[in-house]
Amino acid sequence: MIVIPLAALFIMSMFRHRGSRRQQEQEHHELHPESKINELKSALGPLSGRSLQYCTDACLKRYLEARNWNVEKAKKMLEETLAWRSTYKPEETRWHEIAVEGETGKVFRSNFHDRFGRTVLIMRPGLQNTTGMENQIRHLVYLIENAILNLPEGQEEMVWMIDFTGWSFSTTVPVKTARETISILQNHYPQRLAVAFLYSPPRIFEAFWKIVKYFLDPKTFQKVKFVYPKNKESVEIMQSCFDVDNLPTEFGGKATMKYDHEEFSRLMVQDDIKTAKYWGLDQKTNGHAAQESESTEC
Repeated sequence: MIVIPLAALFIMSMFRHRGSRRQQEQEHHELHPESKINELKSALGPLSGRSLQYCTDACLKRYLEARNWNVEKAKKMLEETLAWRSTYKPEETRWHEIAVEGETGKVFRSNFHDRFGRTVLIMRPGLQNTTGMENQIRHLVYLIENAILNLPEGQEEMVWMIDFTGWSFSTTVPVKTARETISILQNHYPQRLAVAFLYSPPRIFEAFWKIVKYFLDPKTFQKVKFVYPKNKESVEIMQSCFDVDNLPTEFGGKATMKYDHEEFSRLMVQDDIKTAKYWGLDQKTNGHAAQESESTEC
């Protein structure tokens, strides 16, 4: 009866070999992505307008990474994003259209980066101030686009930091909104999230998390890190990404975090001009920006 365990060992070794070979192939593609990028370009065919502008080599690489370098799957994913962008038009959203969502500072781009130069979005769900799902999602998409706009050259990813102060079931977003948000992040912004730190979530959040986590794909799930002040290991993971002097006290650091809506609005209006210039929409936005600037100065 020695044959059975020998056969089992043989099968296991085959799977291990295939797994290691697949890993080696992925590592090769990550080091030398040019051939796969060119394959994806050919598969997509001719592009024009904003689709052409969107599909940079760095963009194609992100979609390939998200689909484990499978060109057909990456093509399908990217085509779905291009279709979404053509109807949702995230690059055309301007701050004055969604500014009401930001009045409490429930989501905003911080004035500091992590140790790797990545843009940081601060999220404070306990400060939820609206109930409309569509505008809430558009506000978050706007800030994701803004975070990308402000990434330093050579950096592709952002960091999310979530402060649960004041959070309760009465302020939490509906599961439907959470599901739609996750879908947009995973399907249309692949490889843009480096890590999401959930800082000191209350015990009642676990019930919400048990539902939401099933909407996350494995790659995104691995990027979610729970941080508890009394858990040394989790604190060290977060502090490996941040200088404690820059980190707000709300996240265990030494810096003071203050959100000034008027000041942030002025910053966003200026960024709207940069966005418009990048996408060739200067004229339309400059008029809004001038009006917005006048109104904030009064």
